Amino acid sequence: MVIKAPRNGTEMTLPVAVVQLAASADSEANVFAAVDHVRAAATAGARLVVLPEYSAGWAPQLSPELAEAVDGPFHQAMSAVAAECAVDLVVGAIEPADGDPARCVNVALAFGPDGALRGRYEKVHLFDAFGVRESDVLDAGAPGAHQAMVLDVAGVQVGVATCYDLRFPETFRVLVDGGAQVLVVIAAWAAGPGKAEQLDVLVRARAIENTTYLALASQHGRGRTGHSQVVDPLGRPMAVAEDGDAVLLVNLEEQQVTDVREQVPSLEHRRYTVVPRG
Repeated sequence: MVIKAPRNGTEMTLPVAVVQLAASADSEANVFAAVDHVRAAATAGARLVVLPEYSAGWAPQLSPELAEAVDGPFHQAMSAVAAECAVDLVVGAIEPADGDPARCVNVALAFGPDGALRGRYEKVHLFDAFGVRESDVLDAGAPGAHQAMVLDVAGVQVGVATCYDLRFPETFRVLVDGGAQVLVVIAAWAAGPGKAEQLDVLVRARAIENTTYLALASQHGRGRTGHSQVVDPLGRPMAVAEDGDAVLLVNLEEQQVTDVREQVPSLEHRRYTVVPRG
């Protein structure tokens, strides 16, 4: 199901599709679902398509069996469908860690309209909370501006983060310092009491404090919250997914970011910088 947010009557610059899906441990089914959703989003007019964290494989208990090498079927399929549909694509996967078959890394991958890999972000903040321990299987990415992934998509600067990063505003300051006008977050946000409400608050806060759009692609299904959404630079919801698979198509206007930053120049007023911890 493709849900199109209404236009506001002005000329938009970047059509973004946020995909909500439920991945599993069935790698072939995950490839099929991801490709199908990218095609649907592109047919609806998206220029940038965002799929959730762990789209290549998810299970209630993470394990190295979910990991796939960079030349594996999922990576190849994402490259091919990005080229087929001539879209920029951001999608989450798990890759084996270097030198240890029992360890993995959580990655956000960006493919360009030619199918080439444009960028790769290793999740910095691992979700060791609410009884879950990603660090039992995953190695964290190194913090710092060198790892910040900011993509130029049709002239709009798009910064990428992953799930639990939402609870760490420093991550998004680094992306904005890298030029981001749109923040993209891929997630498999864990379900639980109050978790959907916390997700809403964090999404809106990150957009408001950085005066950017924020587009969240979140998995639904067992143990996951879903609630994919797009909010504007003032934190106002533009589109929100209900339960089940969905594609949210929203047209983002670069001028709105400029206007909001002129009205609320909070980024210029900052008195602190972000310094990674050792």
